[in-house]
Amino acid sequence: MPRFPAEWEAHDATWIAWPHHEPDWPGKFEPIPWVYAEIARVLAQSEQVEILCHDQTVLEDAEACLAAHHVSRRVRLHLKPTDRVWLRDSAPTGVFGAEGTLAWCNWGFNAWAKYENYALDATVGEFMAGVTGYTRRVPMRPDGKGAVVLEGGGIETDGRGTIMVTEEWLLSGMQVRNPGLGRADYEKIFADVLGCATTIWLGEGCVGDDTHGHVDDIARWVAPGVVVLAHEEDPADENHARSLDNLKRLRAARDARDEPLRVVTLPFPRAVMMDGQRLPASYANFYIANGAVLVPTFNDANDCVALNALAELITDRPVIGIHAVDLVWGLGTLHCLTQQQPAR
Repeated sequence: MPRFPAEWEAHDATWIAWPHHEPDWPGKFEPIPWVYAEIARVLAQSEQVEILCHDQTVLEDAEACLAAHHVSRRVRLHLKPTDRVWLRDSAPTGVFGAEGTLAWCNWGFNAWAKYENYALDATVGEFMAGVTGYTRRVPMRPDGKGAVVLEGGGIETDGRGTIMVTEEWLLSGMQVRNPGLGRADYEKIFADVLGCATTIWLGEGCVGDDTHGHVDDIARWVAPGVVVLAHEEDPADENHARSLDNLKRLRAARDARDEPLRVVTLPFPRAVMMDGQRLPASYANFYIANGAVLVPTFNDANDCVALNALAELITDRPVIGIHAVDLVWGLGTLHCLTQQQPAR
């Protein structure tokens, strides 16, 4: 029986890709590598950081930024061309087999069924398997029509057989990843490939999310049986109805052990806007590393509320804010750009 481990379980490494695609941050690319250097600095204090670099120029830029931030240990740079840097989605998912062996579950990747340039990102799983020596498995559709197309930002597990996803991501008629597959098909894939026999279906994701409904912007496990949910209390805000519906669903849900969930709400920051576009700013897009919880912050009064709430729930490692106002202009933050390599 496979097992998809929870993010708080031990990692051998965290994988990121150094930013290079300026159109992801139009007009604001210059500060982004420095944000990445700070992320790498915090991660390297407790685990190996594996960094993909698009070409030699990008690799040299990464070396310079890391050196300026005094990051010199537990970091390894790899020449690997990529289209974008969102490894949560383009990189494979670490899954344990029946004997406790780790393998990479390499989903099909088509750039969120939205962008045309993804051929390089689609080969990230093969590269990571080569570096790590782990087996790479490509889950196939039950109808035999190719690989199952999914992204890591859309699947969230407690490590004990329960998975959370959204209907907006998998069941709506927009940005369709796997035409013809329905609710029962996905639940069977999660059970067979990830060992998650219980699927909790939330409704919609947050406003501004160009993945069209990834769960990692709204609801996250922080411990067995404990979920944090980004909840907007202002009825005039577009996130209010979405988050209220998700709150009701979670309060009615039970996990794979048939236990009810403890649901703790996190606020949203104020609406973060750029050129008239609302960005998917959410504290739920945090990343749980071996020695810290990295949380995006947005120069907002709710930064402290969110950091304190998470610190009360996750007490075995410090909770650290990472400034993400510039980063979120790329339509993703900390969880979106990281992918953990579970410890063997």
